[in-house]
Parts: sequence; C-alpha cells; structure tokens
Amino acid sequence: MVFNPNSANFLGADVEEQESNELLRYLQHQSPEVLAQVARLVTPDVKQIISHNVQGLVGMLPSEAFNVKITTDRDNLAGLLASAMMTGYFLRQMEQRMEMEDLLSGSLSIQPERPDHQ
Repeated sequence: MVFNPNSANFLGADVEEQESNELLRYLQHQSPEVLAQVARLVTPDVKQIISHNVQGLVGMLPSEAFNVKITTDRDNLAGLLASAMMTGYFLRQMEQRMEMEDLLSGSLSIQPERPDHQ
C-alpha cells in the first residue's frame, strides 16, 4: 500500500502549509503508479529498520499472547507516518551512500599498481 499525498489534510497539514511545502506539492503531482514504483524499490533492510522503529514508537506485544489494539488521534497518526517516511528517506540515502562508497572503494582496489620509476 502506498500513502496518498492527495488525501484531504495529508499529514495533518492545513491548506497554507500544504501550499508552501514543495515536497508535498511534488508528491501530489506524481501518479499512483510512480509512487507504487518508488515504494517497490525499498529494500528489505530499510523495511526492517522502519518496522522496528514504528514498533518501538507504538509498542509491540506478541500477538499470540495479547489482543493488542492501538488507539490514537489523527495528529499523532500523521506524526507517526511522517516519522516513518522521513526515516525511510534518510535510510535510503544512507543506503545509496554505502553502495557508492563500496563501489568507489572496489574500483580503487582493483586498479593495477604502477611500478615506481626511479
């Protein structure tokens, strides 16, 4: 499931906040297909970290032993969603940085050594 940035009062922001938020305006102009494609690109590692983060925020009891129900208001839920989204964006950027560093360090280590000219 992909979030819907076009829904009324997305993330609890009022109309003025929504109009001044460039990222939100950008998201609102994306097709559902683009948003779904981006969501599919999330790696299992990022999903696991976000899941752990959300579980830490709302608490996690084993479902086999407890019938857990979480109640919150719209503003708190919006804050939780925003936190999960920002965590995802941050983690994806760090994942890309790690991949780039691995790529660069690999390319540096495979370069042939030059003989010393004396």
